[in-house]
Amino acid sequence: MMSDSHLQPGFTLKALRQSRGWSLAQAAEETGVSKAMLGQIERNESSPTVATLWKIATGFNVPFSLFIPTERPCESATMLRSSRTRWPQTQDSMQVTPLFPYDPQFRFDMLAIELASGALSNSSPHDLGVIEHVVITEGELQLAVDGKWHTLIAGEGLRFQADCPHSYRNDGEQPVKFHCLIHYPPPH
Repeated sequence: MMSDSHLQPGFTLKALRQSRGWSLAQAAEETGVSKAMLGQIERNESSPTVATLWKIATGFNVPFSLFIPTERPCESATMLRSSRTRWPQTQDSMQVTPLFPYDPQFRFDMLAIELASGALSNSSPHDLGVIEHVVITEGELQLAVDGKWHTLIAGEGLRFQADCPHSYRNDGEQPVKFHCLIHYPPPH
């Protein structure tokens, strides 16, 4: 079993950066996250927000769930269980829990997301060909795709090309909960 240090986003970030031979400055340029912040994350001196992790994942062209510790499924079957691993660990307007960790065979992340009342989360465009499927389980979500807002309620979903700017907003008084399946295209 891995030590806890292997489960931290900082360890993953540093390993990715080093595997590509990138300096902190180059990683900052690719991700849009400052060099100072990346260094703090790598040294586990700062706990990144969900928005920061999205920027890092997008800049490195890797699945978001790569930065969140999860139990690895067995090979023949995977049972969906309520995960105790949520990111971030501190209070934030958006909480993300991996339902299924990234699977290289099927090339997707499946996440449970909770957006606090009054919260807005802007997402940078993902890489070309990335598709998101958002399904609301509780509450009402305002979802903007390339500047056009859509209202979704429990039981409704929207599939969209995520390689454009998109935003999630909760105008309600209660948290909104939804599942997000992110499909990554095969590498070129």
